[in-house]
Amino acid sequence: MHELAIIGVPIDLGAGRRGVDMGPSAMRYTGLHARLEALGCHVRDLGNLPAPMVETSAPPPPGAKLRYLEPIAALCAALANAVAGCVEQGQIPIVLGGDHSLSIGSVSGSARNRTLGLIWIDAHADFNTAETTPSGNIHGMSVAALTGRGHPLLTGLAGRTPAVRPEHVALVGVRDLDHLEREALRGSGIHVFTMHEVDRRGMAAVIDEASQIVARGTDGFHLSFDLDVLDPREAPGVGTPVSGGISRREAHLAMEILAQSGGMRSLDLVEVNPILDERNATAELAVELVLSALGKRIL
Repeated sequence: MHELAIIGVPIDLGAGRRGVDMGPSAMRYTGLHARLEALGCHVRDLGNLPAPMVETSAPPPPGAKLRYLEPIAALCAALANAVAGCVEQGQIPIVLGGDHSLSIGSVSGSARNRTLGLIWIDAHADFNTAETTPSGNIHGMSVAALTGRGHPLLTGLAGRTPAVRPEHVALVGVRDLDHLEREALRGSGIHVFTMHEVDRRGMAAVIDEASQIVARGTDGFHLSFDLDVLDPREAPGVGTPVSGGISRREAHLAMEILAQSGGMRSLDLVEVNPILDERNATAELAVELVLSALGKRIL
């Protein structure tokens, strides 16, 4: 039986569009707690971390390359501590977002005092830094920070730098890269499975290989799932939709394979934007994927 801890992180400072701060509420609204218990899990919902708001944060200067750096870094530090505390108690932390900048905290906390792999399922690589970003939005910098690239306020939250070694990272479903980000990725040592790979080889083969990569020399892996990896027809409620994404069944298959691997140590689901959603469909799909990642099967 899994021991689970749910942590909500209602932040949208790292994104370019408002609304993902309501993602944790939208996912809880689907009956997440009860549905996890129905799987046989023991669940503690720790509520939401206090998160800074645009309305109460000093606006970044025009052209800022690290927008809202200080409040995002402070929130990620608090989240890292919360996640690390859950891990110490033998729980699997499930973090509900919120924009993808929060993963700097969730992954760093899970990586404390152990070697962690990272599976990052996302339409974007999130490998920008202040030197490469076209927007200054920190949700596009999370993988870079976790692998030791970027501002010191973001790179050292695991108690070491990097939080995750590049060779222990697998990106899956990538299809939208900035030019300088693409160049940085090529020499990074990170394993990137683009949508071309998913289309050509199939999701099962890609996830099988990704799970093997993140298991080599590690104590398990963190799974970070950005709902924009799905095709917008499947998940309309995301802030940065990119056409040509994976299907609902491909997403479930990925989760089912990762559940069978037995290596998942922590999980976050991010970028659910109820403002842009249709009848909470994206939040509902996110929760269905959580259940698959924790072992729910068709038969």
